Amino acid sequence: MSVYVGIDVHRKRSQVAVVTEDGKVQLNKNTVNGTEPLLRLIGDLPSGTPVAFEAAFGWGWLVRLLEDYGFDPHLVHPLRCKAIASARLKNDKVDAATLAQLLRADLLPEAWIAPAEVRQLRALLRHRASLVRLGTQQRNRIHAVVADFGFDRAGNYLSGPGRGWLAGLDLPAASREIVADCLAVIDGLAPVIDRIDGELRLHAKADPRVKVLTTLPGVGQFTALMMLAEIGDITRFGSARKLASWAGLTPTVRGSDRTVRHGHISKQGSAWLRWVLNQAAQTAKRSPEFAATYAAIAKRRGKKIATIAIARKLVTRAYYLLADMEPTDPATPLRRP
Repeated sequence: MSVYVGIDVHRKRSQVAVVTEDGKVQLNKNTVNGTEPLLRLIGDLPSGTPVAFEAAFGWGWLVRLLEDYGFDPHLVHPLRCKAIASARLKNDKVDAATLAQLLRADLLPEAWIAPAEVRQLRALLRHRASLVRLGTQQRNRIHAVVADFGFDRAGNYLSGPGRGWLAGLDLPAASREIVADCLAVIDGLAPVIDRIDGELRLHAKADPRVKVLTTLPGVGQFTALMMLAEIGDITRFGSARKLASWAGLTPTVRGSDRTVRHGHISKQGSAWLRWVLNQAAQTAKRSPEFAATYAAIAKRRGKKIATIAIARKLVTRAYYLLADMEPTDPATPLRRP
């Protein structure tokens, strides 16, 4: 008899429910997170047993464990699992059993589980972006401190002349200390970011899709890698519109009877993909390919909406470029640019 497993995952403990083919709850217990405690509950189940769990904080360890021991993991989209989100009685036991029952009925709103190598590339790219943001925060802090005393210069504050100018400012002790600390953080980040950039360049050189994506205006190696890592397998999207929707770049729609209202973009899906596309659009909107389109939309709807429209066009073109590289038949070799 087939069984189905639902796991309500938390940071330290998880609730495990096992449901039989006829819907009977065979097991519903709470356990400490870890390989041995979890296998004590489900280790005797047949190989290939499906296991459902929500995309909660720190779910990567569970995917690795389930894959290593022959289970079939199913990642559940938490925002779309209305049976759990809108339940009147909501606790760990109910949630775990609900996941198992939905899995049994094939009603799970599933999310894609990226392969391990893609998850690692995502982690590295997001780490680099976070470090760059941290450096930008320190630069902005320096600008704010010196502006508070009426100082400013047209050039770069971090160049040789810029640092000399900062050193010569008449600042109070606390403000001087803040500037020095910010500079120390920036200097400490530089070699770390350079090392990561070297690793990413190797990734980019080994992936022919990067070269294809960099033909798009505003898309460099880092942007192309971020797009590839976030999108993953392009064949999981049936159309460019579905990819744009997953990136959160399509408008929300509210319709009732004959009234239909289109709102702002949904902002659902990958926030990192949406961010990197918006960054690329800042450059692409000035390119010959998109300048006229951007100007026309900006005149009617404003600059922000026009920039989002260019980001949407970029992700649409990226879809067709990547889809064109996919073989149409298993026997067909991969096309190269």
